[in-house]
Amino acid sequence: MRLVLYDGGLWQSLLPLTYLKAVGALRLGIGTLAEAWQRALNADSVAFATQEHLHSLYPTDGTNAGERLYLLGGLLPNNELLKAVQNLPTGAVLCHNGHILAIRSQQPIPMDEGGRPKLSAGEPCNIGEEEASSLAFKEFKGEVDIIEHPWDLFLRCGQAIAWDYNALTAGQSSQPVSHTVRVIGLGGVFLAPGAVAECCTLNTTEGPIYLGAGSEIMEGCHIRGPLALGEGATLKMGAKIYGPTSIGPHCKVGGEVSNCVVMEYSNKGHDGFIGNSVLGSWCNLGADTNSSNLKNTYDKVKVWSIAESRFVQTGLQFCGLLMGDHSKTGINTMLNTGTVVGAFCNVYGDGFPRVWIPSFSWGGAQGLSEHPLARALGTAEAMMARRHVQLSPPIRQAVEAVHRLTENERPHGQLNKA
Repeated sequence: MRLVLYDGGLWQSLLPLTYLKAVGALRLGIGTLAEAWQRALNADSVAFATQEHLHSLYPTDGTNAGERLYLLGGLLPNNELLKAVQNLPTGAVLCHNGHILAIRSQQPIPMDEGGRPKLSAGEPCNIGEEEASSLAFKEFKGEVDIIEHPWDLFLRCGQAIAWDYNALTAGQSSQPVSHTVRVIGLGGVFLAPGAVAECCTLNTTEGPIYLGAGSEIMEGCHIRGPLALGEGATLKMGAKIYGPTSIGPHCKVGGEVSNCVVMEYSNKGHDGFIGNSVLGSWCNLGADTNSSNLKNTYDKVKVWSIAESRFVQTGLQFCGLLMGDHSKTGINTMLNTGTVVGAFCNVYGDGFPRVWIPSFSWGGAQGLSEHPLARALGTAEAMMARRHVQLSPPIRQAVEAVHRLTENERPHGQLNKA
């Protein structure tokens, strides 16, 4: 069976995290949403129905007939939902409160440019050029959790870690935990092959701690689970990590981190605090970067919605930094509560910069200029080369598309040309 994860339009409300990612490729547990569903459904392959400029970065659904299961990319798995999806008959659509959650079909389902199925609840849809098929719509009455906003990633991080931990460790044996490590609680510690932890405390009272293959927790770290530490990732000496926190593959993290999602190849290698935050891939926070996650007034936090071009209410008292791929901060950068930083930004200087920093911005509290595309690509290429990853032509073309798509975020007169 082929699994196809479609964005369903969620990519808009999840910006800036989805400029270069399909919704199903977002990471918030031990792995991505796509990995969790492929494992749970034992799918042969995974494809994505996403934004047009990302088609060359992800496998897409073909035109050949054959069984495929379409799933909303932002859907979090749970046992009741998994059973409903597994039992969904061919030619049926699973819905919940107006959301199309899943479609099982022998023919490709047409999608619009934003990865939305071209059908709506209760209406028949013709699929295939030669054969017309009517889909039966079924309402799912159980619990549904959908990742719809950037802050949903840290809110649902613990739930995702627990699901992935149970799936990945079932029937598997952990590497031995060193005698120098102090383990507290019965929540579970699992070390994948090559994982190393020495002279640290691992508190599993609130949830499990998973160390991916080749990852390392250095001496003096204090960890409170749930924690997912990705393959090849490193926690630097003396780090203080409060769960639920997910740190992706090949990240380097130090200082104080509380309830955050840090995606693959990003670095926060030094002292400084981030809490209730999400960092995209290939980000770097300079030494002593600090992000507020609580207003002095204790008010609920509003953040800038890129899709709606206005500030929206999160309903949360704690919300920190939401940063897109390939963005950076300089040393001693201060970021206010609920700051949204787009993709390919370079933020630095004293004082608090604005709480909405458009993609391809350069500067800080003293003002922003435009980060030229060529310079942004050069920096990305240099950073990726250090990790032996190539800035391939498809990635370069996708970045160029993001630069065009975000041009209106950088209106003339607000950002100077660098």
